[in-house]
Amino acid sequence: MNEGSPILFVLVSTCLVLSCVCSEVCNLGPLAEEIASYDTVVKRIIDYAVSGPFKGKTYNELAKFVDKFGARPSGTEVLEKSIDYMIDLTREEGLNDIVTEELEVPRWERGEERITMLEPRVKDISVLGLGRSVSTPPEGITAEVVVFKSFDELENTPDEKVAGKIVLYAPIFTKYGETNKYRTQGATKASAKGAVASLVRSITPFSINTPHTGSQTYGEGVIPIPTAAIAIEDADLISRIHARGEKVVLHIRMFSNLETKVSRNTLIDLKGTQNPEKLVIVSGHIDSWDVGQGAMDDGGGLFISWAAPVILKRLNLIPKRTVRAIFWTAEELGLIGAYAYEKAHRHESDNINFIMESDEGTFAPLGLAVGGSKKARCIVGEVLKLFKSINASTLVEEDAPGSDIGIFTGNGIPGASLHNDNAKYFWFHHTEGDTMNVEDPDELDLGAAFWTAVAYIIADLSEDIPR
Repeated sequence: MNEGSPILFVLVSTCLVLSCVCSEVCNLGPLAEEIASYDTVVKRIIDYAVSGPFKGKTYNELAKFVDKFGARPSGTEVLEKSIDYMIDLTREEGLNDIVTEELEVPRWERGEERITMLEPRVKDISVLGLGRSVSTPPEGITAEVVVFKSFDELENTPDEKVAGKIVLYAPIFTKYGETNKYRTQGATKASAKGAVASLVRSITPFSINTPHTGSQTYGEGVIPIPTAAIAIEDADLISRIHARGEKVVLHIRMFSNLETKVSRNTLIDLKGTQNPEKLVIVSGHIDSWDVGQGAMDDGGGLFISWAAPVILKRLNLIPKRTVRAIFWTAEELGLIGAYAYEKAHRHESDNINFIMESDEGTFAPLGLAVGGSKKARCIVGEVLKLFKSINASTLVEEDAPGSDIGIFTGNGIPGASLHNDNAKYFWFHHTEGDTMNVEDPDELDLGAAFWTAVAYIIADLSEDIPR
């Protein structure tokens, strides 16, 4: 996952938002009865995935994939081999309507990274460079640290007190979408004040001395400076020492390489019976960071999206519209695959009926975070009523759900991201801890069933999702 989510509020199927009642209640008329008639189909899909022949399949295929390829950074040969693997796996299921679309992607390769505190005592600092960071000079950088809790503190500090120093951003994690800006924009703002490097307290609510990497970009008109994330424990240590008025000096050595490569988005279609040109898209990204194994971010989302057309074909449930699974490439370094797809398919964007993305964990499904018109949310809310049996009937109103699909929902296309019980997601996000140990077979079964059934209903309804 590259981007975060804004503050959310929950809309349950009765239109009760937390303790406030909506001004209008959804009135869908005959469409509500039509949606309710899918209850037997939903039960069939859930039974097939949770207790039938597909039980354990999503987890087992994900495990084989992760164990075979491990991390899949943008622009690498291992990523391209993993794409080929997913194509072959899909063909084994009798799905042959598969297209790949080439695009240029960044290949940022991490080299040696080391930070040592020299004053007031010697200590190694746990570090992960941020995506696209430039290298230090060969001899490294030795400089005093200045600590800021916010961008406002930095902006209100005279340039001469920042120039030549290492800026450490040490905000306390609130929400990813709020705190993430210190990682993505921190180097640019520090450089504008004359800093020689920038560090950020890892964007996470929990740590066992674990740094969290992530993407960042340099703004125009500033000198690119080395930038990295350090573990919460080390960031807090430096902050405490700095707050006492003591001088903190660090030595930083970081090396990396950035070049351009070619990768592919992967499109898998289960063609609709009546309106094959119209699309209901399910998606996840196939690339990952170079640390961890990319099991959670976003292997789980990748595989429940793979499972949707597979389960539907196995059950001979072919909806009126096409169900398209997309495996985005190069998400982690800036949603590169999604931007390329949107540009290449802009002329047919009117055919996207609904777009879905899973990129915030595949823990137990709770419902959907939905962006779109009031009626679109009403229709999806009615669909979610069918999932009360698995506790997945919650609708979260969100203007820009998901990361990759935000490009599409921002243009008025209705869409949703998976709302799941992911309270611990950011414990493991962008770290060495993103491994198969985070995944649960039963939760993946539920996620695959839910994702498949929602996609089928929306793709089969007599009415399009309105914009």
